[in-house]
Amino acid sequence: MDKNQGRIHSQQVYEATKSALKRRGVTIKEVSEIVFEMQVPYNVGLTIEHCIESVESVLKKREMQHAILVGVELDELAEKKMLSGPLQQIIESDEGLFGVDEMIALGAAYTYGSIAVTTFGHLDKNKIGIIKKLDTKIGSSIHTFLDDLVASIAACASSRIAHRTRDLEENHETFADIKPDETAPESKVEGATT
Repeated sequence: MDKNQGRIHSQQVYEATKSALKRRGVTIKEVSEIVFEMQVPYNVGLTIEHCIESVESVLKKREMQHAILVGVELDELAEKKMLSGPLQQIIESDEGLFGVDEMIALGAAYTYGSIAVTTFGHLDKNKIGIIKKLDTKIGSSIHTFLDDLVASIAACASSRIAHRTRDLEENHETFADIKPDETAPESKVEGATT
């Protein structure tokens, strides 16, 4: 038996992830604005374009893609009242003691280390930008998972930038010295591997 049989191509999963966010009204720019707000005080020359690149890179990670696809699916099923009780009511009301939404988002944030984890906690508590809009219950939309997932994406993208900042400092550079497509920590830094 072919061990690759039944696998979904990475590009297909990436496109499905972007499509799920778009369908739910979340743009990469809105997430990037959160990243910019979090990181601009610490980064000379940081632009929204650097933040957009970082968000797009985070969305290419399978861990994040899987979290988004599962969370969005559960939110959408809850909107259609297709979940069994009491799970339907728990997700529909975003029950305060229900922590599965945070755990999925936090699990994805672990991919980017302790900075992402602590930033996720800050964003989950303070509801910055589109996270606040998603957390506010208006109409029939359910975003029990999505608000936490957006916080996770922003936290991970912020962590990427924070790590890149250290590499730049060690090379006597700032974000003003690099193009947005050079935000990955390992690019343009001799010997860097993270």
